[in-house]
This record gives sequence, C-alpha cells and structure tokens, in this order.
Amino acid sequence: MTTTDPVILYYCPQTRASGTRVMLEELKVPYTLHVMNLNAGETRSPDFLAVNPLGKVPTIRHREAIITEQIAIALYLGDTFPDAGLAPAFDDPTRGPYLRWMVYYAACFEPAVLDRANGHDPGSPSRSVYGDFATMLSTFEAALTPGPYLLGDRFSLADIQWATALQWTLQFGLVPERPALRDYVSRVTDRESFRLVWADDIRILETQQPTQP
Repeated sequence: MTTTDPVILYYCPQTRASGTRVMLEELKVPYTLHVMNLNAGETRSPDFLAVNPLGKVPTIRHREAIITEQIAIALYLGDTFPDAGLAPAFDDPTRGPYLRWMVYYAACFEPAVLDRANGHDPGSPSRSVYGDFATMLSTFEAALTPGPYLLGDRFSLADIQWATALQWTLQFGLVPERPALRDYVSRVTDRESFRLVWADDIRILETQQPTQP
C-alpha cells in the first residue's frame, strides 16, 4: 500500500465535506467521490451508517482506515500527503500554531457559533469551553496579523478549514462582518480549488433535484 491509494470521500455538496474536497484538490492526491443526496436522507441509509454511525459528512476511507470528524480528516490528510507542504512537519516551528488553530476551530469556534445561533447560554467564561463568543472571535482575528495567512506567509490546510467555515457563517450572519475576516475569506477562496469545488457542487445539486412529473 502507498499514499497513491485513492481516498474515498463520502460526500454531500455544499456541506462541510466541500472543504475536505478543496483540501484533496490542493494536495493533488487521487480521490473518488461517494456522492449522497442529503435531502433524500441518503446519509441515514444503513450502508452509510455502517461506515459512520453518526451519518455525517465528511467521512473518508483510505486504505483500510475510516476517518471521521472534519479536523481529524484534515490532520490525517496533511500528514499522509506531505509533498504539497500544506501541513508543517513535526519538527517545523509552525507545527504548534498549525495544530492550535485546527483544534481551536473544532473546540471553540463551532461550539460558540452554534450556541449563539441557537440562543444557548454558555454560562460563565470560566466554565465555557470557549470562554465567550467575542473573545473567541477576536482571538482568532488577531492571529491573522500580520498575515496574509494563519501561519504568516505560509498557506496551509488550516486556512482552507477556516475560510470555508467563515464563508458560510458570514454569509448567514452567524459571525459578525469584520473587514479582516472578510478579506481573509476572499484571499483564501480566490483559488482554483475553491472555484472548481463550488461549481461542481452546483452541478451535483442540479442532478439531485427531483424531476417534475
């Protein structure tokens, strides 16, 4: 077995899986899509639940391994396919900040956004996993200075992860508009990989529309 073995990406368009597909495009590794129709309930099918009991995408299969959870997938891909240089090596001084912002996304950003969107009170900052929403977001925003990316001049999978999430959360008003965030999203998503995936997502969605009688 080699790293040229294709990655199978269990996929629904315009979901978190889109960011994973952008990563695969940037890493330039062979992959195949196992496309499912989210609206038709295909992620709850017995076949897929046997792969991921939570019925969530993204999920990948590589060789004999099943990897779930968006950040775990990103970390796995970056380390398994190092030639693209999108994940700092273990002895690279930027490895720590890279891991920090990857985990910060899952441990702080997503819980904070969901609490805010659902009107949940996280409790006192000392008891909340992310402190408070304003501090959580301003901490990330400060990391974009001096930029242009989270690791300074170095573009990484962490930027794909964050820009993808911010694109959606800014669009739906889940995160307040701030010039630094908007500029960051525009800078990262102005890449061929994003344009390709987003255009193909529209194509897939069109094929999934029910035919009119």
